[in-house]
Amino acid sequence: MPLQSFIDIAPNSNFPLENLPFGVFKPKVSKSRIGVALGDYVVDLSALEEKGLFKDLPPAAAAAVTRDSLNEFLSLGRPAWRQFRERLQELLSKDTPTLRDDADLRERVFYRQRDVTMQLPARIGDYTDFYSSYHHARNVGTMLRGPENALMPNWKWLPVGYHGRASSIVISGTDVRRPRGQIKPPDADVPMFGPTKSLDYELEMAFLIGPANSLGEPVPIDRAENHIFGFVLMNDWSARDIQAWEYQPLGPFLAKNFCTSISPWVVTLEALEPFRKPLAVQEPQPLPYLRLTNDFAFDIQLEATLQTANLKTPHVITRTNFQNLYWSVSQQVAHHTVGGCNLQAADLLASGTISGPTEESRGCMLELTWRGANPLKLSGGETRKWLEDGDSLSITGWCQAPDYRIGFGEVTGKILPAR
Repeated sequence: MPLQSFIDIAPNSNFPLENLPFGVFKPKVSKSRIGVALGDYVVDLSALEEKGLFKDLPPAAAAAVTRDSLNEFLSLGRPAWRQFRERLQELLSKDTPTLRDDADLRERVFYRQRDVTMQLPARIGDYTDFYSSYHHARNVGTMLRGPENALMPNWKWLPVGYHGRASSIVISGTDVRRPRGQIKPPDADVPMFGPTKSLDYELEMAFLIGPANSLGEPVPIDRAENHIFGFVLMNDWSARDIQAWEYQPLGPFLAKNFCTSISPWVVTLEALEPFRKPLAVQEPQPLPYLRLTNDFAFDIQLEATLQTANLKTPHVITRTNFQNLYWSVSQQVAHHTVGGCNLQAADLLASGTISGPTEESRGCMLELTWRGANPLKLSGGETRKWLEDGDSLSITGWCQAPDYRIGFGEVTGKILPAR
């Protein structure tokens, strides 16, 4: 039986009592604050703390949820997170009268989601993007080097990644300005400068780091999970023509640093626990520091839709699943820190594009159109090789149980012309 709240929650809601994702919201007439999503509402944690409803919890946890970002709360660790979440589920249960029977308190605690503005959930200090989907890496490698050399020699030995730009991470709903940069067409002798003609999306997920590790002290893989707070949806917008000219030998730069969009609600590992699945077998077997007995993925369904100016309804262009990742989140943390790198609370680690084995499960235009050679056919007769000005791209994700859904909401962005 699903958990029951005194708040009416639709059966297909992203945010039942089993979920309670954390985020930062701004009401119309007051400052930003931390809340959790429940049905169509945001629950104001500051208002609950002011009423003394967290007095039985560790004082540090009660104080942390009165801030305007999740950084302090993330640093507390899993025991505090779990305690806090259990207390919230109790307070919001249909069997607990504290809020249920106090209309004045409910008025101060509950906001309609449509009446608030969502903010970035944390002050993100550092951002790392991995390249963890086998099918994505193989497809891209096949385009560039042919099927015989699709994967680079290191790909099945370590989670390949690069350090991204934290300052250009934006919240869902933020418009995306088409970037400009150097582009060298194949038939040109010298590069040109101008707006990208190959703007792309990347369907990804990312997780926020909780407690930090000290400089020089790696996180063992069997403890990596203790450093992961929860997940968001991500669109790592990409300028493929700029990337093709600039990426050798050091990897992405201007092609990626102009904008990265994330969803506002952070879904905790506790909420995802019922959807944990074994990680697929890895061949060759990873080196010992990357081996974890019962390593895992999550059964998270993911979907991307494209809305053009001429379409009446969004057109689904990608359907994939988080289980299509080859490298696990535990392996990503272990590898990131094995050289001594100190992750900090609210660092963001992303999966890279999540693609599956079928055409419809490819997670970017680069793969869907095979580098523009096979334009995507949309309803109404439109086609797309790449994203155009005025297009809106949205990514949604959810875990489906028999009688409830754990949803992530969405991450969306509309493309504006280059300046």
